[in-house]
This record gives sequence, structure tokens and C-alpha cells, in this order.
Amino acid sequence: MTPEQLWNEYKTINPAIGDKIDAWAFGAEPDQLADLVLRGEKTAMASAYELYKIENEPLPQVGTFDVVLDSQDQAVCIIEITKVTVVPFKQVSAEHAFKEGEGDKSLNYWRQVHEEVFRPWLEEVGFTFNQDSKVVLEEFHKVYPL
Repeated sequence: MTPEQLWNEYKTINPAIGDKIDAWAFGAEPDQLADLVLRGEKTAMASAYELYKIENEPLPQVGTFDVVLDSQDQAVCIIEITKVTVVPFKQVSAEHAFKEGEGDKSLNYWRQVHEEVFRPWLEEVGFTFNQDSKVVLEEFHKVYPL
């Protein structure tokens, strides 16, 4: 299903969402992570703050809706952002790591995997990853399909 088709289906339930569709796939393992969101096991995500600055992109906003895509750009589900915070990498909590729903859901797993992802992404754009690197933490809930 295309993002537009899924958006229009949800729009019959919630016409207030409007017409602007923000659709994206997770940067690492898009199919696996989209499936975790679809099943309700993943209710949070994290991204490197510096990448927003480099791309001059605004931070995610509470109350906005996004279409989560798989690796084939097919719509999997729609989420609503419920919380956005920016913290140093070393201050990400075990609670947040659990909400991300990946691996064994531990903070140690979260740190290992996210450092492996963030380090090369930041180096690619001229930044050095360290424990004080800022991270954008988002919490969300799946709104469609129910």
C-alpha cells in the first residue's frame, strides 16, 4: 500500500490530520523496525541531533503524524509523536531503551547498537561521536491500523 492510500484510509477516521504526508523508513533495518512498530513493541526511537542541524531540518513535533515505511517504500502504519526530548547519548535511560523494543530491550544493547549506527553517520558529515553527542528521543504510539 502506498503512503497516500494508508493516509487517506486513516483520514476517514481522523480528518483533522490534513493532507501533508510525512513518510519515512527507519535508517537501519527498516523492515524489522517497522514490524516492531506495527506490533506495538516499538514505541520510541532515537536519532542523531547533529544530522538535523546539518540538513537544516526541524526537530520532530509532538502531535504530528508520520507514515512508517518498509524497505520497499510501502506504508506499514501511521504513528503520532507524543514526546520529543534532546539529551546527551550518555543520559539515555533504560526506560527509553526498553520502549525502543529492539534486541533484549536493555540499555546496554541500545547503547551498543546506536553507537554502531551513529558513529559512522556522524563521521560521514564531519562530526565525531562521543558520549556527550546529542540524541533526539521520540516517543509515539501507533494510531493506524488499529
